[in-house]
Amino acid sequence: MRRSLYLAGVTMLCAWTLVPIYFLALGALGGRDLVNTFPKPFWPGSASLSTIRDFLAIDGVTGATITSVETACLCMLFSLILGLPAGYALARFSFRGANAYRLLILLTRAFPVAILALPLTVGFIRLGVYDTPLGVSLVHTALALPFAVLVSSSLFQAVPRELEEAAWVFGCSKLQAARRVVLPLALPGIAAIAIFAFVISWNEVFAASVLTVRHRTLTAYLLTVLSESPLHVQFAGGFVLILPTVAFIYLVRKHLFAMWGISNR
Repeated sequence: MRRSLYLAGVTMLCAWTLVPIYFLALGALGGRDLVNTFPKPFWPGSASLSTIRDFLAIDGVTGATITSVETACLCMLFSLILGLPAGYALARFSFRGANAYRLLILLTRAFPVAILALPLTVGFIRLGVYDTPLGVSLVHTALALPFAVLVSSSLFQAVPRELEEAAWVFGCSKLQAARRVVLPLALPGIAAIAIFAFVISWNEVFAASVLTVRHRTLTAYLLTVLSESPLHVQFAGGFVLILPTVAFIYLVRKHLFAMWGISNR
């Protein structure tokens, strides 16, 4: 009974995740006729990439895709550069106000981006980063940073301090011990942090719409373009939107599997 419940739960979770992606791909590859057909076939009889090619040929899609990739990579980089040292400090050092610091990190997510949109716009215009991937990535980093700090803190706490002390005995400095001993052991969790930062930046639309005009990210661009496009083109846009995230997760999958103790070749 326990195994059956476990398999049923896994099946439902996979269906919850994969069925929408399947219908999205079906609409993107099947074209206009299949989108308006019900019930849907399991596989389109005339699958074609023509709808996706038509979507990619829309003026501005290629530039918006490049901007999204650049913004997401910057967000991932900033989240790791700022989040890992903060998480290490929380895990290894006892200082007054550590619990309050954790609470304040979480409270940064209590302020909706909509409330901060106007002051952010004014501030970014003054700093000269308005309508740039750097400006959007800074906002996305603020959204991803609480997760990066708290998760990295838990990761570093799970690494025995004795391993660092042994590295000190053998001549490593504290920085070298952290880089050569702690970081490799925490690499699977760091991969998860990188994925989260990349995905939250790739999918975010409100800040990207407010803080950009000409250099929009793909989500912000699609919000304005696809609202007037045919339904099958909208399916193609959604399908293209999820491909970079899936590809990125595939590239770092071995680190994720290692975090759960699963062998991957």
